[in-house]
Amino acid sequence: MSITNIITLLGGVALFLFGMSIMGDGLKKVAGSKLERYLYKLSNTPLKGVLLGTGVTAIIQSSSATSVMAVGFVNSGMMKVNQAIAVIMGALVGTSITGWIICLSYMKESSGFVSLLSTSSISAIVAIIGTILRMVSKNQTKRQIGDILLGFSVLMYGMQSMSGAVAPLKDSPSFIRLMTAFSNPLLGILVGAAFTAVLQSASAAVGILQALSVTGTIDFAEAFPLLLGIGIGAAVPVLFSAIGARTDGRRTAWAYLIIQTIGVIICAAGYYILDALMSFNINNMVMNPVNTALVNTAFRAICVVFLLPFISLIEKLLRFLFRESIQERKANVNFNRLDERFLRHPTLAVEQSQMTINAMARMAKENLFEAISLISNYDDKAASTLEQKESLIDQFEDKIGSYLMKLNSSELNPVDNERVFEFLHTLGDFERIGDHALNICQVAQTKHSKKINFSENGKHEIEILIEAIKEIIELSFSAFMKDDLGKAYSVEPLEDRVDVLCNELKLRHVERLRSGTCSLEIGFVFNDLLTNFERVADHCSNIAIAIIELSKNEYQAHDCKQNLKELHSNDFDSIYARYAEKYKV
Repeated sequence: MSITNIITLLGGVALFLFGMSIMGDGLKKVAGSKLERYLYKLSNTPLKGVLLGTGVTAIIQSSSATSVMAVGFVNSGMMKVNQAIAVIMGALVGTSITGWIICLSYMKESSGFVSLLSTSSISAIVAIIGTILRMVSKNQTKRQIGDILLGFSVLMYGMQSMSGAVAPLKDSPSFIRLMTAFSNPLLGILVGAAFTAVLQSASAAVGILQALSVTGTIDFAEAFPLLLGIGIGAAVPVLFSAIGARTDGRRTAWAYLIIQTIGVIICAAGYYILDALMSFNINNMVMNPVNTALVNTAFRAICVVFLLPFISLIEKLLRFLFRESIQERKANVNFNRLDERFLRHPTLAVEQSQMTINAMARMAKENLFEAISLISNYDDKAASTLEQKESLIDQFEDKIGSYLMKLNSSELNPVDNERVFEFLHTLGDFERIGDHALNICQVAQTKHSKKINFSENGKHEIEILIEAIKEIIELSFSAFMKDDLGKAYSVEPLEDRVDVLCNELKLRHVERLRSGTCSLEIGFVFNDLLTNFERVADHCSNIAIAIIELSKNEYQAHDCKQNLKELHSNDFDSIYARYAEKYKV
């Protein structure tokens, strides 16, 4: 095989991958968000999940993309793990459709009308139509359809290039010896898996195998283990999607690999045992693009048929392999409180909502205090745990917010109505405090990685501010959980003191910069901390104001803040004076 053939082969692979990408992206754009919406709404039974996964994958031409979407839905709580397993099974079958599309590129040239079905004719016609739609039409949907057609045409030309490049291999003794080595099942599976893991596409790997089959040197005994390995290797891009995901998200990503691995074991063991007993005559069958596509589809269909009844067992295996963290177990216990059956009894539902928001608030407070400790004593493991908990806090906001909106549409008595209103107004503040905890953690990470140390004065000032922040968190959170108006009235004077303190610390730091005591790099970290602490105090103030205003059967947060300060009501001045004395630098 000459260097020209190798370059042509690589060019064909590039065109194939590029065409498949353009076609898949175009299909997704034409479908809009409907594919994703259908994917998590219409998978409530295993059979529906399989059919849906098959259909969506046949459209977007990528089992990895479908599976990654499923991982995302599970990770966000919109889909359960057992639903995602069914969708992934369907995706395994749906991705084999590409192999049948590729078969069109191997149709022989003929005369008359049949010649219109040849590769060159189909590719040319599709390319012409696609180009016209892409360049002439002003309608966005038609332009996207043009992209799909152009992608298909590029894919077909890529397959033609690959086929032409590998044609000389049929007369190469070295290639024949290499392909014969793949008849060893274990070696064939490993090579197929590694090759697909590098390509990041099962469809591309099968397409290349189909191109090689045109040489007439590959028989069933060599192609079968390669196809099995291709199924395993396709799991790699899905596993990448598990990075940073919750436990259920990781379970879903690994479900792809586990399903394929179990399927390979079943198909390989079944075939080779029966072959030893019954001596099948298909081992020496010369492969071509059509029967390569057929074997690929049959293998995947058999996997799904065998494993579909065992989805619950696969889920149990995944739960055994990937245990939930303590935080996730606590979160799931709290999420279980938001049972829709309670909505028929609004007062009970309000109590359950209160308990769940309290759990969210405690997690946000824990995260903030942990982030504060990382400023002086950074630890990667603690930072990772903090990030996981922040993801759970976001889920709390989504689930509680959705539940409260449903509850709000029920017939509520005046007291429950006020409490739901209070929950809706404070929920976002708890979530944002969790966000600022993550920001502070990232500032601490920067401080640690760049070996930044504050001056003694700067360190002392930050310590004073931290004590004020801890107290305002304790005050506002306790006021919310215990409906304590006294503590709520103490929050605003302390928030005012935090604002003054932050402004004073910024001025002091500018003076240190001028005198050369601190560097500009230290200044960025110092100011980032001040900004986040100031925002945390603002959210604590919002929580307290909501409690105060709703106790008066009204909600005018801005007016309430102004009145507390300007009218000096509820001992604002004396409370502020106490905090000014307590937190001074």
